[in-house]
Amino acid sequence: MENKTSFQNKFDNKTDFTIAIPTYNGESRLPGLLDKLKQQINTEDINWEIVVIDNNSNDNTAKIVQDYQKNWQYNFPLKYCFEPKQGAAYARKRAIDEANSELIGFLDDDNYPVSNWVEKAHNFAKIHPQAGAFASQIHPDWEIEPPENFQRIAPFLAITERGNLPLFYEPKTKLLPPSAGLVVRRQACLESIPEKPILTGRVTGNMLTGEDLEMLSYIQKANWEIWYNPEMEIYHKIPKWRLQKEYLLPFFRGIGLSRYVTRTINIQPWVKPLAFTAYMLNDFKKILLHLCKHRFKVKTELVAACEMQLFVSSFVSPFYLWKNGYFNK
Repeated sequence: MENKTSFQNKFDNKTDFTIAIPTYNGESRLPGLLDKLKQQINTEDINWEIVVIDNNSNDNTAKIVQDYQKNWQYNFPLKYCFEPKQGAAYARKRAIDEANSELIGFLDDDNYPVSNWVEKAHNFAKIHPQAGAFASQIHPDWEIEPPENFQRIAPFLAITERGNLPLFYEPKTKLLPPSAGLVVRRQACLESIPEKPILTGRVTGNMLTGEDLEMLSYIQKANWEIWYNPEMEIYHKIPKWRLQKEYLLPFFRGIGLSRYVTRTINIQPWVKPLAFTAYMLNDFKKILLHLCKHRFKVKTELVAACEMQLFVSSFVSPFYLWKNGYFNK
């Protein structure tokens, strides 16, 4: 394994920081994000770039970027590349390949950073050289007020407000941040993430997710640190359709069905049969307790219904993944 310090030295004379924007049909969202990035402050001593990864869009995403490039008068370049394999994991891998830096910060096209996000990300990386990944503080920007008790499930929509002090994600806690506003080190990704991950991200007709947690689990397994940096603040725009039952129930089903993968990455093979039994019993217990607590509300109350969908899908996760050939990857 290559020494981490020597690996980083390879990039000392290149770009310091890359912002990668994976996007699918983002023509209506990209302009707001690009405008926010043009307003970044205190970056005079940072050599940075923006790379838009068009993940097989069929709208005017490419034209939007081209129009910005025509009038781009900033000392940080704006680049575009097309990734035909649809899925967030493919888009992020392409971003890592395209980036001309050791540090890559991922912003979804509906993530709007505050004006010092680049500065705070770059500074945190220098202070924490063993951090393979570190996450932003993510505030919600609701189009409409969320339903009652929505705070119980809000973190699943990439809302991360865990205080105003840096937080180290201990492996034993089994807690990891979302990929929105996440900064990774190229070396951590290249030496830990498999060439063909099991989970690749939501695509049309399939809401199976968890590709971000799979990536971070492998980085953590390789003994890189993972942190939460509250000084890197972004606002996540959440449209009203993402608060509707028609979106949320398949969304939580996809989270649950992916869980067996993310739960077992850091478990030794000989322990997996025991872990399988323990997770099955625990998920079944959660289902029973939820039914006892909420009863018929699991059909009529949105938050309770989403939680039940998560517990049931987590319970059947290993069987679903095996039946649909995911473990063959």
